[in-house]
Amino acid sequence: MPTNTTNKRTGTHRTKTEQPIVVNEIGRQQPQAVDFEEAVIGACLIEKDALGLVSDILRPASFYETKHQLIFQAMQQLAADNKPVDILTVTNQLRANGDLEGAGGVYYIAELSQKVLSSAHIEFHAQIIAQKALARHLITYASGLLRNAFDEGQDIQELMQHAEGELFELSKNNMKKDFTQIDPVIREAYSMLQKAAANDGGLSGIPSGFDSLDEITNGWQKSDLIIIAARPAMGKTAFVLSMAKNITVNYKRPVAMFSLEMSNVQLVNRLIVNVCEISGEKIRSGKLTPYEWEQLDQKINDLNGAPLYIDDTPSLSVFELKTKARRLVREHGVELIIIDYLQLMNASGMSYNSRQEEVSTISRSLKQLAKELNIPIIALSQLNRGVENRPATEDNPDNKRPQLSDLRESGAIEQDADMVCMIHRPEYYHLYKDQQGRSTRGMAEIIIAKHRNGKVGDVTLRFVSDFARFANPDDSSFIIPGTEETIMSSMNTAEVDASQIAGIPPLPDEVAPF
Repeated sequence: MPTNTTNKRTGTHRTKTEQPIVVNEIGRQQPQAVDFEEAVIGACLIEKDALGLVSDILRPASFYETKHQLIFQAMQQLAADNKPVDILTVTNQLRANGDLEGAGGVYYIAELSQKVLSSAHIEFHAQIIAQKALARHLITYASGLLRNAFDEGQDIQELMQHAEGELFELSKNNMKKDFTQIDPVIREAYSMLQKAAANDGGLSGIPSGFDSLDEITNGWQKSDLIIIAARPAMGKTAFVLSMAKNITVNYKRPVAMFSLEMSNVQLVNRLIVNVCEISGEKIRSGKLTPYEWEQLDQKINDLNGAPLYIDDTPSLSVFELKTKARRLVREHGVELIIIDYLQLMNASGMSYNSRQEEVSTISRSLKQLAKELNIPIIALSQLNRGVENRPATEDNPDNKRPQLSDLRESGAIEQDADMVCMIHRPEYYHLYKDQQGRSTRGMAEIIIAKHRNGKVGDVTLRFVSDFARFANPDDSSFIIPGTEETIMSSMNTAEVDASQIAGIPPLPDEVAPF
């Protein structure tokens, strides 16, 4: 802060600015609790159950003293071999490891056992040691970050990603959740059952707005990772946008959507097409008739105020996603997250031997995030070209149906996901009838290929390519007035195109969603 000084020779005054005091971190003692380390190791040497009380809290690296690290490591080896832990066995194990002298010798180990009388408070002591170890790890992390930040040759964006990755790994490795006695869990499960019974539809999760799908899933369940997979042009984005519209507009439930492929304006344009039922080509060109302008002005109001939050960050990292997702849940009460799509994400900040290993980290992180936030996360995923390489005819149309093995980087995604749904539109492959002879024009199958907590099965939905929209098969908003009875009867006998129900011209041979 400024101070006034007087020149004794001239008698003049001048203002002098004090320089800030810089504290040099070099030479400061690292966080440690050696006395607590001695108490914990001594308790483990004299009481057979003591090691079990701290084994899930401490690791050898948790100890500051190297000799304590060696002793604790020997104790863990003995416990893994179901051998007793005492002065003699620990001494012999250290001798076998060649670490007896490094651990202080026989006298030091015997001295540790005499420093405590019992294992009372050993868990509390272990927590203090763990906290000190975490503080040391944070210092190492921060020192490395500071050193790299001063290096002008470093790419700052890459450094930030790397730093975030290291911090994530550090926090993940130090997060421990204790066990829970079953009574409160029973009460929570019973409460969820009561809430489901109170709902008109009897759903315990978030409704998708597609009745037959909700019957199988019982709504999207909390902490679940759901994968929606399909080949390009099957309508993955159209499906989740239709669902997001149902959830946010019809049910007023907050949803966040991370779009890695399209900008937020492109995504909203598709949503406008979906809701206002005006073709995407006209929305892009702006060539609307007076009637369509009136329809747009009327129906777009349904989107105003909808609790839908869009993030179009390209090449989003899983660590950025975690930060943003936590904020969305905390500040906006988001109940569902949609990611479009998984293969465009990255796990920057870590090194991987292959893209498959990186995707494995991403899918595992998404499952962990769903569990942490206790909300469902829906991630879109690409299928590999296996579907395209399988020949199919109208006599054998099922050959084009996607399978779990068609998932790109399938092993990790299939393992981590609680549910895997695949979208299949036979008409895309010029297959206009199924094996039962029913028309497949304008229809889409949602194949539930994996369901960890329920049954698998197939769901049939309507797909209207002009509006990039999925809907229930009996959605009356697509039925031409005065033709309901005729059309529904024809649907039962599979003698009518879905395009007639939608009130639009018959679809071309090859249909791709807007």
